[in-house]
Amino acid sequence: MEMFHDSRREDCRTPMGAVTPGSEVRLRLYVKGAVSRVDLRYWNGGETLIPMKHLGIGEYEATIRAPEHPCLVWYDFLAEDSRGHRLYYGNAKDKMGGVGAVYQDPPPAYQITVYDPDFSPPAYLREGVMYQIFPDRFHRSRLPQKDRDDRILHENWDEEPLVLSDPRSGDNWALDFFGGDLDGVRAKLPYLKELGVTVLYLNPVFQARSNHRYDTGDYLSIDPLLGDGQDLKALCAEAKQAGIRVMLDGVFSHTGEDSLYFNRYGHYPSLGAYQSKESPYASWYTFRQFPDDYASWWGIPTLPEINKEDEGFREFMLGENGVARRWVAEGTCGWRLDVADELPVGFLRDLRKSVRAENGEAVLMGEVWEDASNKIAYGVMRSYVLGDTVDSVMNYPLREALIRFLTREIPASQVVRQIRSLQENYPAPFFYSLMNLMGSHDRARILNMLAKKDYQHLPTLQRRGLLMDDRLRLAAIGRMEQMLAIIVALPGMPSLYYGDEAGMEGASDPFCRGTFPWGREDPRTMDIFRKAFRLRHSRPVLRRGFLELSSEGEDTLVIHRFAKNGLDAFGQPLDDAPYFLRVTRDALDI
Repeated sequence: MEMFHDSRREDCRTPMGAVTPGSEVRLRLYVKGAVSRVDLRYWNGGETLIPMKHLGIGEYEATIRAPEHPCLVWYDFLAEDSRGHRLYYGNAKDKMGGVGAVYQDPPPAYQITVYDPDFSPPAYLREGVMYQIFPDRFHRSRLPQKDRDDRILHENWDEEPLVLSDPRSGDNWALDFFGGDLDGVRAKLPYLKELGVTVLYLNPVFQARSNHRYDTGDYLSIDPLLGDGQDLKALCAEAKQAGIRVMLDGVFSHTGEDSLYFNRYGHYPSLGAYQSKESPYASWYTFRQFPDDYASWWGIPTLPEINKEDEGFREFMLGENGVARRWVAEGTCGWRLDVADELPVGFLRDLRKSVRAENGEAVLMGEVWEDASNKIAYGVMRSYVLGDTVDSVMNYPLREALIRFLTREIPASQVVRQIRSLQENYPAPFFYSLMNLMGSHDRARILNMLAKKDYQHLPTLQRRGLLMDDRLRLAAIGRMEQMLAIIVALPGMPSLYYGDEAGMEGASDPFCRGTFPWGREDPRTMDIFRKAFRLRHSRPVLRRGFLELSSEGEDTLVIHRFAKNGLDAFGQPLDDAPYFLRVTRDALDI
């Protein structure tokens, strides 16, 4: 018995992709061979067997109605012959949709995403270009002044970051600072505007011990090395005049041990949770044995984990005068959420309500490294695409696929498959608002990744200052240009990590966090980014048009963006010519 269903073919599934509550979805299975019955197996909280109507030779059809609330539902098929022999037809083994496979046993099911019809992220996400800044390393307006004894200050802006290992966790202590500050960012707004940036994403800016500031010390105070609240307010106001919004990094899953709330070292005037069980913050944390044995993020003792269900913490973060609203009121456009998939869904829902109550155009951008529609975290499947939590996420699956394609690890067809899978599982408003990143503070520089020179085989100290030879660098730049061309041609917001446009190299943390090489930018890479972003801004079809993808052999990816009957993917007028991009990767075996 042979069977066939393709979730991305209109005759097999109509409508394709995500749907709104109450929608009817027609599903069709093609069968070759004698069968006595064919059932659709449908899950909406529980399994339902739906007999499929025989339309004619080899064609079977059933129609389901999506639930009346946002959720995920699932389906596959069961066929039985006259002898009672059963075969299943379900999703492909990689669970990425499209053409499935025949199974002897119950198979992986196909997914249908049912999302809120009112879900509509602000247009500035899909229309924009994002620029990510690691604040200590972008630009400084003055030499840093030492304000605590455990900080190391670099007077020379062009030095390499230091490696300082924490003996308790082995993690980099990150206690050296170059003094990049908010006024320094403000001074470079003309540069960012000329580059084409419309959304500026800042890694954490709140008072903290480390240079990365993911160990928050005080959510209500800007780190003194960066400036103060008035400096942030001035940055947001001046950026707005330049057509640029400012997004902050929200680290709400943990604080620093050296914080106003935990206060392990007594550096703050508060009574911290580490100091006393009577602390007003004691219930924020989970102590297995007070005070030294406590839950921490990924077991790193410098980052005590917060109980996100604690009412005091929730009020502090989400209340009318809470942190989430406070900084939106100061002029920011919202939050990129660190480890969003480690925050309870209920917390995310309330966080969204909080920031939207302050500003209806405020956004939440989640850090989720996998398909955000069906992420399994801590044994529970969580969906972030239904319209009730985040506006969109960082598109790590696309980044991974493009790097692997351009470094000759996977064929073009696999890139097409990855993008189509996300397009199928994500509602269009979510898919078109994705943060399509190339580089990141969490990975080696993109040029290094594209040249397979992340130096992970070397001890951390030996990765300092390593640079590619001219031949390898030229190849990496060529691949970066191709990657950028693809990202600019796809739905979603192209996102640039500071310094990648200047041609920066560097292994993973801390060397991917070097200082911007002002005055030493590579003109080749600068020109590549300027032209790409200029193209993106000049062609509405790249921001709002429909998308078709295909591959030609193993090495060529083809992207087609277009209007249908003069309308874009959101039903709005679109007067722009179609756009075609054909990218053939190089033949280099690096």
